[in-house]
Amino acid sequence: MNFLETIRLSITSILTNRLRSFLTILGIVIGVTSVILLISLVSGLKSFITTQISSLGPNIMFVIPGQIGGGRGPGGIQANKLTLQDAVSLRNQLRGQAEVSAAIQKASKLQYQNKIDKNVTVVGAEADYPKIIKAIKIAQGRYFTVAEASSGKRVAIIGPTVKKKLFCNDLDPCNVNALGKLIQIGNLRYEVVGVLGVRGSNLGLDLDNFAIIPLVSAQKQFGEDNIHNIVISSNEVDKVQEVQEKVKLILSKRLDEEDFTVQTASQTLEIISTITNVLTLALGGIAAISLVVGGIGIMNIMLVSVTERTREIGLRKALGARNRDIRNQFLIEALTLSGLGGIIGIILGFLLSLLAGNFIQTTVPFWSVALAFGFSMLAGVIFGVAPALRASKLDPIQALRYE
Repeated sequence: MNFLETIRLSITSILTNRLRSFLTILGIVIGVTSVILLISLVSGLKSFITTQISSLGPNIMFVIPGQIGGGRGPGGIQANKLTLQDAVSLRNQLRGQAEVSAAIQKASKLQYQNKIDKNVTVVGAEADYPKIIKAIKIAQGRYFTVAEASSGKRVAIIGPTVKKKLFCNDLDPCNVNALGKLIQIGNLRYEVVGVLGVRGSNLGLDLDNFAIIPLVSAQKQFGEDNIHNIVISSNEVDKVQEVQEKVKLILSKRLDEEDFTVQTASQTLEIISTITNVLTLALGGIAAISLVVGGIGIMNIMLVSVTERTREIGLRKALGARNRDIRNQFLIEALTLSGLGGIIGIILGFLLSLLAGNFIQTTVPFWSVALAFGFSMLAGVIFGVAPALRASKLDPIQALRYE
């Protein structure tokens, strides 16, 4: 028998038992689909976070409470010893080298008349915050002034989602002018002086559902003596490390080493990359278990097939088929089943990733497709060898007598 004839017989056998063949490859389909979908979600998460941080610029760094990798995590309540005075000290001593701005962040309810936005991210920031965080774009109105910020005046800049929820009807275009309106944050009223540009949403997070108020106002509003972070922008990109070391030196005069972390944008991206790589490996490994289960399913069905086709194997051997011809036929059947399952899984994985892309950012890297398909074919080889060898070693005389 030539190789093409062996392939033809293998495919004919698969098509003869369509339902059984489909059920056989179901595990492979689920496994490949899961691998591609989960990796696309993690890759999308990594891409989104990387884009957000990269958009801030390579000269950005953050001072956050606590020590990364220490006993108390960054941002912990007890670990937070950062104060506004720390930001003032940094601003004074880094003058000419970097821009400095402090901020706090809280979730709060916003209300205008009878309309309520229940869970808005309220950022208390200083007047120079937009100079450092370039993603903040004013679409209407203005940002608050230095005088308003330092005096703690109750003014607010709201995001597009907040504007829509508080001032607009969902059925109509949002053409209402929100400037000058008085909204309520918690129990206090603030005048809307600006509306931010649209940033969109990702990973279930609405980037437009937030408001910015002066830092002093936010501290009074929420009873916060400490600040949550300090954002620093080096005036020269090639001096980021130098500024970072100087920031550490300045803060170390008042705080202990474990009380704060100074993290540059590049260092943050490295940490995120490490976390997402581990997450990708873990989720990919969990999904790959389905491929192993699918491979075992293929082996079981192939062993059943060998038993069912014992007389056929004996007849073919009697007519001159060699052991390797029988072995190759069953091995090709196993590879065809796993390959077909891999192709269907890839298609489903792409479709589900596209569907998920309507809600969160997804990215399907080529290597994930190659890995999933290669693993499915490997499963076909590994779990197809035993049935193929068993079929090839059948004695033709005993096989012909089999009932």
